[in-house]
Amino acid sequence: MPRHFIRIPDLGADAAALVRRAKEMKDSRHRSDLLAGKVLVLIFEKSSTRTRLSFEVGIRRLGGQCIFMTPAESQLGRSEPLKDTARVISRYNDAMIVRTYGQEKLEQLMQYGSVPVINALTDQGHPCQVMSDVLTMYEREPDLSALKVAWIGDGNNMANSFIEAAMVYGFSLSLACPEGYDPDMDLLTKARKGGARVALTRDPAEAALKADYINTDVWASMGQEAEQKKREKAFAGFCVDARLMSLAAPGARFMHCLPAHRGEEVSEEVFESPASIVFDQAENRLHMQMAIMEWVFSA
Repeated sequence: MPRHFIRIPDLGADAAALVRRAKEMKDSRHRSDLLAGKVLVLIFEKSSTRTRLSFEVGIRRLGGQCIFMTPAESQLGRSEPLKDTARVISRYNDAMIVRTYGQEKLEQLMQYGSVPVINALTDQGHPCQVMSDVLTMYEREPDLSALKVAWIGDGNNMANSFIEAAMVYGFSLSLACPEGYDPDMDLLTKARKGGARVALTRDPAEAALKADYINTDVWASMGQEAEQKKREKAFAGFCVDARLMSLAAPGARFMHCLPAHRGEEVSEEVFESPASIVFDQAENRLHMQMAIMEWVFSA
């Protein structure tokens, strides 16, 4: 059976070792022939800068080749059932790296395909990004369980994957989300029942208090542009600015998965401040995803 990476808990007992491995790969500027002779297809229904580049570069650094495919160049999501597409792709390629909307599409690709599937983003989760953020925090504090992380803003796919990361890595997570924009509440309940230290509040100041990392994302993600004005009203007071950062722990860092809308979810002052580590996060997409691909193909 192929090994898939769909959610952070999929890593199981390998979770801690994977972060260490990503750091080793980064420090050594790792290259290998692990994927020599293999072709991985990137299936992207959502456009991307960092996700596409980091995966394509990572595949090449591991000796493999890749094909980039959107719905415009395929039958994906059009006249052919996805289960048929999955079976055809599996006969041509060695893995599918998928950036799409519904989580159910990944489930179908896994069910009907016969090669590994890696979740490069869905509306439900963004595990590769959050694993890269875990690496970024680990570089500064290897004892992740000692950290408090604040999430300020939409309870979106990033927030969901941060909840999963808190379950796996043991850091304290405080989410501040406006009413009506909560994360997956079933996931939150599961996390709490499992002993994860995850809190949900309506007050950004409460979430930011003594946090080691303050994290946010755009208020209207791709596909939500029509809701921009409504969301601007709902998220009033949720901008990560100097006042909010002043409530955090000494030396606290600001994080963002990018692209950022300066003046909305984060002020220009904070984004460009020494506390901002957003480009370290962006770089770490490459190293973490190389580690994930190595994990997938080392099963």
